[in-house]
Amino acid sequence: MKRTVFEPEHEQLRESAREFLTRECAPHVERWEREGVVDREAYKKAGDAGLLGFNIPEEFGGGGTDDFRFNAVIVEEFARFGSAAPGLSLQNDVLVPYFLNLANDEQRKRWMPGMATGETILAVAMTEPGAGSDLAGIKTSAKDDGDHYIVNGSKTFISAGINSDLVVVVCRTNPDPAAGHKAFSLIVVERGMEGFERGRKLDKMGLRSADTAELHFNNVRVPKANLLGEENKGFYHLMHNLPSERLSIGVGAIAGARAVFEETLQYTKDRKAFGQPIGSFQHNRFVLAEMSTELDIAEQYIDRCLQAVVDGELTAVDASKNKWWCTELAKKVIDQCVQLHGGYGYMNEYRVARAYTDSRIQTIFGGTTEIMKDIIGRSMGL
Repeated sequence: MKRTVFEPEHEQLRESAREFLTRECAPHVERWEREGVVDREAYKKAGDAGLLGFNIPEEFGGGGTDDFRFNAVIVEEFARFGSAAPGLSLQNDVLVPYFLNLANDEQRKRWMPGMATGETILAVAMTEPGAGSDLAGIKTSAKDDGDHYIVNGSKTFISAGINSDLVVVVCRTNPDPAAGHKAFSLIVVERGMEGFERGRKLDKMGLRSADTAELHFNNVRVPKANLLGEENKGFYHLMHNLPSERLSIGVGAIAGARAVFEETLQYTKDRKAFGQPIGSFQHNRFVLAEMSTELDIAEQYIDRCLQAVVDGELTAVDASKNKWWCTELAKKVIDQCVQLHGGYGYMNEYRVARAYTDSRIQTIFGGTTEIMKDIIGRSMGL
């Protein structure tokens, strides 16, 4: 089914993304997977190719557009390529909007030029060993010390935890237990600050080239000039940005599943059993027909959500519906593709096997499927 949400300029960016992935990423896939981290230089090259910072104002070296469809094009092409590529979605869709919405003039001048070029890599540190989806359980503290905060605590499952130069750390700035969601602030910790330590690079089941790490803060003195947004308003700042992050996850999930489906469809035409292509058996033909239909339907909902962003109408509930449905569908489709590959589907030399483990996290990060359904249910007065 033809998609109509994208304009010619979006398709031009799509071609640029494909060329970048072929030229700058494909030759390094095996090494990045083996080493568990993408070269920092890849981010710089992505900036040079115009794949970073198109939502950053032109005065800071960005593209100066707030059209989220550009973000979606990058997400789709990187998802179709596979996991061994720089995490541009984390930069463009998750972190840059925090700075666009919350940074003051001085912070923008100080930080945004590096974001646009890819020289400054970003991360956000929310999750702790004892606090995942329940942000109210965060214990990392930032104690007032005149013109500085003293940050103590630990974070885990931090994407870009090794490569990051600026880490937006969710800290408890109000120690009063009764403060509830009004107890947290976003504080930017910079590479090289004394007491800021990188912990283990975590050994993940999938997304092996994405550097995910533990972070530790031991009496880190952070200038109050690094407070992002308002003190004790951090929870509300986080909630404001979550819809676009969740939409981005859904976009990537379906694009990745579509790529695996297309490869599987060709495989079922080429692979023969009992003297005929395995795709021609009625059961397999029905499974392929179902997947094709479901992916088309999901793309149409995604495109409606993308148009809603352009029109300023996307709601948190819409994004939650997109996130849980698309990630669960991607998980289902890729699992069925493994089955259609038979024993070869279990071999890592086949993309479908790697996609099976890479995609599994999508129903968890950015808010679990269960959290998404709870948000939707509450919106119905339940």
